[in-house]
Order: sequence, then C-alpha cells, then structure tokens
Amino acid sequence: MNPAPDLDAFAIDRTSELPLHHQLYERIHVAIRDGRLPPGTRLPSTRSLSTQLGVARGTVDAVYARLAGEGRLTARRPGGTVVSPGFRSPSGAPMPSPAARRQEPSEPWLPLQLGLPALDLFPRKTWTRILARRARQLPVDEMVAPDPMGLPALREAIAAYLAVSRGVTCDPHQIVITHGYQDALNLTADLVLTGGDEVLIEDPGYGFVQRALRARTMTVVAAPVDEAGLRVDWARAHAPRAKLAIVTPAHQFPLGVTLSPARRRALLAWATEGERWILEDDYDSEFHYSGHKPAALKAMDVDQRVFYAGSFSKSLLPSLRLGYLVLPPQLANAAGTAQQLRHRGVAMFEQLAVADLMRQGHFARHLRRMTVRYKARRNALVAALERRFGDRIVLTHSAGGLHVLGRFPGQGDDVALARRARAVDLGPAPLSGQYLTPGEDQGLLMSFTNVPKDRADEIVARLAGAIG
Repeated sequence: MNPAPDLDAFAIDRTSELPLHHQLYERIHVAIRDGRLPPGTRLPSTRSLSTQLGVARGTVDAVYARLAGEGRLTARRPGGTVVSPGFRSPSGAPMPSPAARRQEPSEPWLPLQLGLPALDLFPRKTWTRILARRARQLPVDEMVAPDPMGLPALREAIAAYLAVSRGVTCDPHQIVITHGYQDALNLTADLVLTGGDEVLIEDPGYGFVQRALRARTMTVVAAPVDEAGLRVDWARAHAPRAKLAIVTPAHQFPLGVTLSPARRRALLAWATEGERWILEDDYDSEFHYSGHKPAALKAMDVDQRVFYAGSFSKSLLPSLRLGYLVLPPQLANAAGTAQQLRHRGVAMFEQLAVADLMRQGHFARHLRRMTVRYKARRNALVAALERRFGDRIVLTHSAGGLHVLGRFPGQGDDVALARRARAVDLGPAPLSGQYLTPGEDQGLLMSFTNVPKDRADEIVARLAGAIG
C-alpha cells in the first residue's frame, strides 16, 4: 500500500515574491530530496491539490509535468501520480535560495512549442525606428485616452489589409481593436450571449475557448471535426439551441484541415436560419505555403452573422496583446457602448506603431518574408522527422499553418511523450489534450516557427532520444 503524503510538502506562502508554480515545485522537490515524500508515495490528484491550495489546476499540472520530466514523479493510470520508485536525487546538490532562484535566467520558449511566431524574424530595427519617431512626434491629441473602439488609423489600415488579403470587405467602423483573441472572444460573448447559453466549439480545438466560456457559465457543446472540418450535420442534430459557433475554418486547430466549401455554406445557413452567430478565429491564415489560400468564412457572410477575429500575436509578437474583431454592422454601436464599460480601449502607442507598420508596407513585407522562411523550416523539420523516425511516425501537415502533427503508433501515451520531450527542453504538445471528449487519437503537435533549418536535425535527434 502506498504511503500517504505529508501535506506540509505542498504548503505555499501567499506573501512570498516567488510565483506559485515556483513555490510548489520547490516544496515538492525538497520533500522528495529530504525523504518526506518517499518513493511510492501517491500524490493528490491535480484537481484535488488545486482545490486544497486555491491555485489553478494548470499550475499543478505544469509542476507535476516538470517533476515527471526530471524523473522524480511517475504517472500511473489509473493509480495516479507517485514519487518514482528508486529515484535518487544527486547527492550534495543544495537547493538554491529563493533570492538566488529569482536571479536565474529562464528560457522564454522551447523549440517545437506552439503559439509563438519566429522570434528571430521580428523586424526589430524597423519597429524600433517607428517607435522612436512616434515618441518624438507624439501630438497632444494622442496623449489623451484612446477611442474605446481603437485608433481610427489602425482600423482603416486593417480594413484595407483584410480587403486585399482575405477578401473581407468591411467599413473601419465595424472594426474594434482588442487585447488579442481572448478579448475578442469576451466582447463577442458580451454582445450575443447570456449565462447558460449553448455555444458550439470544435473538438479537438483550442482549449482556452472552452475554459473561458465555462468561466462565463455558458454551456459548451463539442462538435466533432473530420477531414472536411466541423461536422455541421452533427451540430444540427445535437445542438439545436446553440446561439454561437466558434470555428477555425482556414487551418483548423489542431488538425490543420480546411473547412470545405459545402460545410461553409451549411454553417452559414445554420446561423441564418436560427438567428445564430459565428465567431471565425483566423489565427494563422497569413501563412499558407502551397495552392490557393483558403478564403475567409467572413467573405461569404452575406447575411452578416459572422464575427471575424484576427490577431498580431502570430504575425508580430504575442507580448503586444493586440488584435481586432470585425463586427456584423448591426452590432457596431452596441460594441461601442460595451467598450466604454469594459476597458476604455487599447494603449495608443502600440496602435500608432502597428498602423505605421501597415501603412508603410513593412507589415506586408514582413509577412512575405515569414512565409518563405516558415515553408523552409517546415520542410526541414518534416524531412528530419522522416529520416530519424522512418515508419515509426505518421506525419500530418496541411498546406498552411504553424505546426505539424506527428503520430507515433505503439510508442505509448502522448502526454508521457510530451513530458519526456520537456525533460530535454523541447515543447511539443499532446494531441489528446486538445480533445474535450475522450478518444483514441494520440500524437505530438510540433511548431516549426522557431526551428531554424540548420537546427532541425539536432532538435529531432533530441526528441528521438527522449521518446525512444
């Protein structure tokens, strides 16, 4: 029988300057090293421990995953997580003090990690020059509170860009500048949903969406995705009361499929007939490497039922926290009122800089450069994976997007594979973790954006050494 854990091992100090995840990691690490959590001890489940400590479950998940990657913990199904039998910590290795740990440098990203653009391709010199000029020339009228809907010059630049690149024709007054996609989702919900409403989302899909909706007390309905995209027929049969559908039609996340023309027409008809709404997340449509770029669903929206969300997180930098939402025109005035009550607009300085970047042609040139580099990086990563794994990997990659999907038949649980990869400082994500409903689909999602061509073989060799 496994010994019960010493609950003092998990205590955290709310007055400490250390982040909660650092504290929890250090408490468990030290307890294992000192023998207070001996080998075989079963730890509380992540759900139970997050409730006991009053922290997010994701924080506990991340700490357990890190400790498992270091060999200190072992996940046993269905037996939970235990201190690894026979684990022996390095002798004489003192734990750094909290003051010392605060000085430790940390990597802001890992190779293969999802959700990041190529940080080395950011047009730093152009961006710095534009910021410096704006700082010198900032007029008085741009020092006051910004328009809650966004800087007019940026909204005009986005409208021009969308007309050319995505076939989306809209008036600048339909565009609201947001703090990224999360803000666009929240504004959409404020405008068309009330607590308890049904919302249709893709399964598998972007996990943040379902967490954000449930936090707002919405009822989430997960619709299956196949090779043609979201199953609209399933939605009609299983979600008759849904008020909103959230989709990624160009490059579905995470499977990479494109919503077929027939499904697009069916989804728009579903929205029009039931006076429903659609939120189109066009998160990476800029990056397409062969054939025709898929059209935006919004470009077909003759009945004005589609919200269109875009972001500069994948094209410029996530830290900008800057995005936009194209509104159905009948909701533009309501959005203006909502913005007055929500956060009174986005910081002016960043909006001015991005508007200049777009109007002066730098943004379009940057996207063209990134697309060429991304295609080369994707091809290099795919070739390295095929050389290293051979018939032990089944690769899926669409004509666009920012990641490839590798399935490893017979190699075991993809969560465990991702943990092993994390132990060698690689950041692929498990496919199974993107599903809301249990299933058998397993694999690793691997971003190529920050994998330079000349490092593909080295990175894949590390992956192979970690997962076997």
